[in-house]
Amino acid sequence: MLKKSITLLFICCSISVFSQKKKKNVVIAPKEIFVTDLISKMTLVEKLGQLNLPTAGDITTGQANSSDVGKKIEEGKVGGLFNIKSLQKIKDVQRIAVEKSRLKIPLLFGMDVIHGYETTFPIPLGLSCTWDMKLIEKTAQIAAKEASADGINWTFSPMVDLSRDPRWGRVSEGSGEDAFLGSQIAKAMVNGYQQNDLSKNTTLMACVKHFALYGAPEGGRDYNTVDMSRIRMYNEYFPPYKAAVDAGVGTAMASFNEVDGIPATGNTWLMTDVLRKQWGFDGFVVTDYTGINEMVDHGVGNRQTAAAMALNAGIEMDMVSDAFLSTLEKSLQEGKVKLETIDNAVCKILNAKYDLGLFHDPYKYCDVNRSKTDIFTTEHKTFARKAASESFVLLKNDNQLLPLQKKGTIAVIGPLADAKENMAGTWSVATKQENSIALLKGLQNASQNKFNVLYAKGSNLTEDEKLEELGTMFGKTLNRDKRSKEALIAEALQIANQSDVIIAALGESAELSGESSSRTDLEIPKIQQELLDALLKTGKPVVLVLFNGRPLVLNNEKEKVPAILNVWFGGSETGNAIADVLFGDVNPSGKLTMTFPRSVGQIPIYYNYKNTGRPLGNTEGKFEKFKTNYLDVPNEPLFPFGFGLSYTRFSYQNLKISKEQFSKNESVTVSVEVTNTGNFDGSEVVQLYLRDLVGTITRPVKELKGFEKVFIKKGETKTITFTISEEDLKFYNSDLDFVAEPGTFEVFIGPDSTTQMKLNFLFV
Repeated sequence: MLKKSITLLFICCSISVFSQKKKKNVVIAPKEIFVTDLISKMTLVEKLGQLNLPTAGDITTGQANSSDVGKKIEEGKVGGLFNIKSLQKIKDVQRIAVEKSRLKIPLLFGMDVIHGYETTFPIPLGLSCTWDMKLIEKTAQIAAKEASADGINWTFSPMVDLSRDPRWGRVSEGSGEDAFLGSQIAKAMVNGYQQNDLSKNTTLMACVKHFALYGAPEGGRDYNTVDMSRIRMYNEYFPPYKAAVDAGVGTAMASFNEVDGIPATGNTWLMTDVLRKQWGFDGFVVTDYTGINEMVDHGVGNRQTAAAMALNAGIEMDMVSDAFLSTLEKSLQEGKVKLETIDNAVCKILNAKYDLGLFHDPYKYCDVNRSKTDIFTTEHKTFARKAASESFVLLKNDNQLLPLQKKGTIAVIGPLADAKENMAGTWSVATKQENSIALLKGLQNASQNKFNVLYAKGSNLTEDEKLEELGTMFGKTLNRDKRSKEALIAEALQIANQSDVIIAALGESAELSGESSSRTDLEIPKIQQELLDALLKTGKPVVLVLFNGRPLVLNNEKEKVPAILNVWFGGSETGNAIADVLFGDVNPSGKLTMTFPRSVGQIPIYYNYKNTGRPLGNTEGKFEKFKTNYLDVPNEPLFPFGFGLSYTRFSYQNLKISKEQFSKNESVTVSVEVTNTGNFDGSEVVQLYLRDLVGTITRPVKELKGFEKVFIKKGETKTITFTISEEDLKFYNSDLDFVAEPGTFEVFIGPDSTTQMKLNFLFV
């Protein structure tokens, strides 16, 4: 009795202090005791309120009390809000929760902090092409520092959905096609956001999404049906989610799609059996936007049925649908859900709030001083510039056209040349687009009176005005030019003819990729191709600076254009970073994390495919009848996974293995010498792949199992060493047991997934 009385005293102290205008950190009971006692005080409506995550709605600064959401908060019917921006708004809303609601439970404040906050980094697909885990982790750490300084404590990131289909627009938000690399990035992002200490006010609680398999919709059409074997799930699509869980991610988000015929939001096997029982996840699961309501259209039943199904499956928080709040009381009365299940869900959410320190200080993320000093700083912008420059992938550089010299006259031409509103890319909700640096501005900044910069738009994004409107939503306008395409090209040619070199800024706009931006045509829009052809006919050297949120089909460009620099959407400092690379202040080191196809007809296309019983006997693209190939194009992609050029050259030699066989609980080391034989210092991503030659189930032709990004000065040789253990050989067999089977393995090391040295070893 004495212990319980003390506990209740702690709770009373902690709650009453929230009502004081000058808040203080307080000592409260240990988490399990505190949360259990708090739940015992809650009414059913208050419990359901904790499971409710609405949007901020009509809240404006100074008017939180009078808003509809504000009234619900006061009634204890809201557990958190999302995508509300500004410290003062958040503080106003939190004050309602902790000063006016009965139990004074603080709110969570979530936001889509996907690739930065106001300081924006490259889109995640571009960021993955750095292959630099420390850099990626630091981008998440900076994003957390900025967002938390503005009142946010929860981010809906990282998105770790593996995808092999560039028609799907959300490949821009992921880390490409490979499970091993995607897993390393998932860990880096979670560590960056959470820093293994959610009690710090500079960290954010992360949310791994979208669980599960969202990146494999049929036809590449967003939200579409996903249907695959469990062997493929476990071996190829699940690993990045599990890596995030292993890294301690605080929350997970359910995906929109169905899995095994059951919507993920109501899928008990996914949310309970896999996520919690098999992987040991102990955080809470939130739906995606209106995920419960959308189950009705999937055909599971009415809204009440969908809500009960989601709760019973393992969903703890309902984003926007308002279905838990409005239907679970009835479902409880009808015996369709249990109070124990509701209490467990509430417990998970209160645990998270406790871990974030919100019960100790509900205003810990409302530091006015930090909001003035920690956001969009010079230090952060400098790092964003570095991150962007390392994400760019040099796809072609005939006759060493790049780097350019800082002299003469440079013409920058194209609809993406002066497009600062597009530089941050998709899902940049906190970015102040007006602060982003466009390519034209970046070149002008670099000129310092050493060279002249001329500009012409040259063309619109696309001839289809409606398509351009869709591709420039959310304020990302390209200011469509009403002149004819002939007039625009004529103006561009007039500028081009005055120049020594032409930079063509072409490709996609920011919102031509991203959510609900699936495409069937992956070529550069025809109107831009016509502009490019006209520029090439001038005879002047042309550098294509390619903006894109996905792999594109670039057959004509690869054939005709002497230099191609793929810059994705590089974030706040895009223009400055592009200039750094074009002029050689930074040597490009990015490597593709997603295969570029020759044709949409090859999709899905990825490097770690499996052999058929009739494999093609050549790699020269020659057609062979009754083999697995196409009549009209080679099997090989235009640009393979792991590919990326440098201004220098690297040679690989002396591939060695420490022993030719090893067994369980042992390891083997593989080393290779890499020499910079060119004229520039540079970084190389050395990649290691394995192939299991014989298995109880069919195995891929190769799988990435290691990589190291290493800086090598010109003329220097470095020895790169990898360690291979039993864990690297494991896979899920037909019984879904995670095993390493004895046999012969091939190990490949090289600069990409196709150009490699090879040797064998035996695992016994």
